[in-house]
Amino acid sequence: MKIALVTGGSRGIGRAISVRLAEMGFFVLINYHTNHQEASVTLQQVREKGGDGELIQFDVTSQDEIEKALGKWLAAHEGAYIQVLVNNAGIRKDALVMWMKNDEWHDVLNTNLHSFLYVTRFLLKDMIINKMGRIINVVSLSGLKGLPGQANYSAAKAGVIGATKALAQEIAKKKVTVNAVAPGFIQTDMTKDLDEAQLKTMIPMGRFGSPEEVAAVVGFLASDEASYITGAVINVNGGLYT
Repeated sequence: MKIALVTGGSRGIGRAISVRLAEMGFFVLINYHTNHQEASVTLQQVREKGGDGELIQFDVTSQDEIEKALGKWLAAHEGAYIQVLVNNAGIRKDALVMWMKNDEWHDVLNTNLHSFLYVTRFLLKDMIINKMGRIINVVSLSGLKGLPGQANYSAAKAGVIGATKALAQEIAKKKVTVNAVAPGFIQTDMTKDLDEAQLKTMIPMGRFGSPEEVAAVVGFLASDEASYITGAVINVNGGLYT
């Protein structure tokens, strides 16, 4: 059984990724923190596509919760290991640096950057032992270009991009790849408060992207066909930034 874990899989891009991986034959562990209802909708959509999965609850900012939840699942499934990890969980708390509160900075870094270390490190050993693994980090245009009002988010996502490139070199010989996907403006709950009509005039393609378009790239990076790609950051932004 091929197993994939998608953090922040209850909605938006995480939901689309979960469904895409299920279509590829993966048993999908759908992580969520508090929104059990939306996570259940994701699992239902996974099953409607002929796949299967399971909900797994933990706070990606808590190393203790991560290791307890994943350790319990692995202990209950002897011989199984998680081949594909999609670090997708993320939050925004936008503010200009002049008025940014400490907790707005720390909360965003904890959720978007520190979680990468906690989840990846815990699952990495099994990938290395089995000489097969795919780690795919969902980053952002903000981490490449920097966006005003998002110094915290830009810092976190830029950090994950740097970690992606470093880790890719550390474990390439073990046949474990590490890549990042950097969405631009995608129609999700995270962007619903943005002025889409104004922003899409800046995008060469003239529109926001869909979660499914991001998921398609993640699916490719999780596949055998992407076995010679590692340390890459793939933009999915309609030509807004290249």
